[in-house]
Amino acid sequence: MSKPFYVNVDIPVELKQEALKILEKARDTGKTRKGTNETTKAIERNQAKFVLIADDVQPPEIVAHLPLLCEEKNIPYVVCGSKKDIGKALGLEVQSSSAGILNPGSAKEALAALAKKLTALKK
Repeated sequence: MSKPFYVNVDIPVELKQEALKILEKARDTGKTRKGTNETTKAIERNQAKFVLIADDVQPPEIVAHLPLLCEEKNIPYVVCGSKKDIGKALGLEVQSSSAGILNPGSAKEALAALAKKLTALKK
């Protein structure tokens, strides 16, 4: 599958997997939002600390606004995995095109380290 047009940086697979693990931990010990609508609202309200976006969303316009919003609000984000991967990390039986971490809970240090790595990649 080709890279979606809203992806401007190639993220290593290890960082994508790390982001999904952080999402799982935040789901258990913190607070998350699932789906494009809830994630968009969390970003606009400056509640999101980190955003994950699926790379297999069809049509891609559904999530194409999320990277722009995140950059505008200085919220770290990663385009990682499939909708199925994000849904599974959220503990759902259905797919999710995006997710937002509002409170990382016990994953706070890991999230900060991941955000630094992603910022370094985008420069």
